[in-house]
Amino acid sequence: MSPTTVKSHEPRLRADALRNRERIISAAREMFVEQGADVPMDEVARRAGIGNATLYRHFPDRHELIHRVSLHVMERIIDRAEAALTEESDAFEALRRFVHAAADERIGALCPLISQAGDAKDHPDTVEAGERLDGAINTLMERARSSGQLRQDVAVGDVVVAVTQLTRPLPGDGCSVGFDGFVHRHLQLLLDGLRAPARSELPGSAVTLEDLRQRS
Repeated sequence: MSPTTVKSHEPRLRADALRNRERIISAAREMFVEQGADVPMDEVARRAGIGNATLYRHFPDRHELIHRVSLHVMERIIDRAEAALTEESDAFEALRRFVHAAADERIGALCPLISQAGDAKDHPDTVEAGERLDGAINTLMERARSSGQLRQDVAVGDVVVAVTQLTRPLPGDGCSVGFDGFVHRHLQLLLDGLRAPARSELPGSAVTLEDLRQRS
């Protein structure tokens, strides 16, 4: 899905302006993953191959850029959830496909962006995207649960927390060497733990996305 899909409340852009906007969001997403949200704006412009004036014309401040990158990532994850739902006949295989695809979006590295976006997390676009994401993952999990393949004591938040933690960069340069190569291996261990029948009783209760929002 295009990064501008979430821009339904904004004026329609010319083709060249649309391309610049997409390049900025793509470059910012890459650099936020690599260096964090404090990366200099002029470096984002340089990575995107545009001038600073063009960047600020589209995104007047860092909070707006972070907000739009966050929405872009959420939309991409929603796309992957919906694709898994429609293209996989096996319910647990659909969930497995989505979990690995969500990891490829590096949501752990990008998760801190939402807290740095200030009031943007309560923006109607963000709320709507969050509800769609919640619904898509819930549907994936409910299908797997109804088929008898997913344990009964887990919810959307449990999966989101696990994927987020596994894709969050480890502190220190030495710890991050080769880190990406282990993510999908460990995700498969997680998925094995989600399968029914459950082999142990989990402490606490299943976590929803609303639980995560209230604790953030």
